[in-house]
Amino acid sequence: MQEKLDLLLKVAPQRINTGLRGAEKSGVYLFTENGAHLYVGRTKKVLRNRVREHVSVAEDCPFAFRLAREATNNCVAVYRGEGTRKTLLKNTLFRNAYEKAKSRIREMDVRWISEPDALGQTLLEIYVAVTLATPYNDLDTH
Repeated sequence: MQEKLDLLLKVAPQRINTGLRGAEKSGVYLFTENGAHLYVGRTKKVLRNRVREHVSVAEDCPFAFRLAREATNNCVAVYRGEGTRKTLLKNTLFRNAYEKAKSRIREMDVRWISEPDALGQTLLEIYVAVTLATPYNDLDTH
């Protein structure tokens, strides 16, 4: 796993708005801001498409949602009643923070490494998140 992490960190970073050249395969990706590694994810889809989903118009941008939760002090995930994803997105203050988070992510560096095997992706995502202590990865079950 360390060898793959080293390869990931050696990849020249790009930005979402540059087109993410070379991200046509499945694998693991890493968002970095000002040298701080913040979030690692994986996908069995085309990497470019999954990374773009983090800033899409849709309401399912998990990294942006975590950033918005932090910005609005709604850090505890709630699955019923007030504080659910659906109710938070109806709140103007939260919605503004969510959109601001997506803009922030657009400016972050993105690196990725191809990993076609689903188990390999899972293990690498966990390894990278734990080794780099990415603060916005939640490895807890819900």
